[in-house]
Amino acid sequence: MGQRLRAWLAGLVPGRKLAGAGGVGSDGLPVRLSSRTYAGTQSVAVRELGFDQPLLWVAVALLAWGLVMVYSASIALPDNPRFGNYAHTHFVVRHALSIAIGLIAALLTFQMPMRSWEKYAPWLFATALLLLILVLIPFIGKGVNGARRWISLGVMNFQPSELAKLAVLLYAADYMVRKMDVKERFFKAVAPMGVAVVVVGMLLLAEPDMGAFMVIVVIAMGILFLGGVNARMFFLIAALAVTAFALMILMSEWRRERIFAYLDPWSEEHALGKGYQLSHALIAIGRGELFGVGLGGSVEKLHWLPEAHTDFLLAVIGEEFGLLGVLTLIGLFLWLTRRIMHIGRQAIALDQVFSGLVAQGVGLWFGFQAFINIGVNLGALPTKGLTLPFMSYGGSAILLNMMALAIVLRIDYENRQLMKGGRA
Repeated sequence: MGQRLRAWLAGLVPGRKLAGAGGVGSDGLPVRLSSRTYAGTQSVAVRELGFDQPLLWVAVALLAWGLVMVYSASIALPDNPRFGNYAHTHFVVRHALSIAIGLIAALLTFQMPMRSWEKYAPWLFATALLLLILVLIPFIGKGVNGARRWISLGVMNFQPSELAKLAVLLYAADYMVRKMDVKERFFKAVAPMGVAVVVVGMLLLAEPDMGAFMVIVVIAMGILFLGGVNARMFFLIAALAVTAFALMILMSEWRRERIFAYLDPWSEEHALGKGYQLSHALIAIGRGELFGVGLGGSVEKLHWLPEAHTDFLLAVIGEEFGLLGVLTLIGLFLWLTRRIMHIGRQAIALDQVFSGLVAQGVGLWFGFQAFINIGVNLGALPTKGLTLPFMSYGGSAILLNMMALAIVLRIDYENRQLMKGGRA
């Protein structure tokens, strides 16, 4: 018995894992934040497989379901004179190509250790700023429906705002690690990050792309909060952000009209105007009832519901798969977000603060964007041009979603290496 105890203390008993920063024990990995310690992460068995398989398969399921739904939602578009030169498989083929490109990018991303992401985070942020400036130049940026958000790369139209989400996330995590000693002081810890977000926001609003700006603000604020910024400072920043968005809406006539249309989409004034998309999305979801009308049976996608394969893909899912399909989708995103946040907490427990903040930032990104998209489709939130992660049509969005997930899997891989006694 004594020998076994000594062997356990020496770390020789198989199956035992290394404890994270802040203490030891087999019941959990404590998370150290500032001067306080939280026992917030349970022990997880370390397998030889180097990454989280369930997380990967849920993402694959969302990608596969999204591919099928993009085909279903876009198959009738060539009947519209606007898309008369396109084949019926045009959008699904391009979406599949985006997934293939995203897979290659994700495999390369997974090979890159987190210390390299930390090292190059400021440079990636500078690159994102440069692209946000270039997209505003007429002969470089591509305009669609009055918005200039894309740079044509031949195989796909790249959207710099999607790269900006990842760049701000990595930069904010790196920034908080560097400012950990002064995080209680507003002007030294928070103000510089606020200036960076404001600069990004001004460039995004010039496109305009208020939806991407909202996501970036939530990511940055979430990382500041999770990094240990004083709660009073956090709520002050939140109040300023809410005030800023309210002023943007009040000062913009077409944004005000969207709010009024959201409040009463069925009125004679809004039903054929700003409330048109919302009213037809609600009709689609209403037609689906409990079990849906069946895959391919949607009527609203037949030129009634605009952008059915992008921002309003969930409405088609609701019509064809019913309430059961919508609840399944919400459950998948809830599970995905929770799993990613768990990986982040585990990284912080292992004293990998940058990795932990990055993972939790990705969880906030996917969770918040899915929440906004689902809320818009269900009429719970005003109409906002945000895609459904992993599912909606859009090359650069799929590419960056898959790269962000690959970074999370890399963090999980490094966590497992550390728990087995190796190096990240």
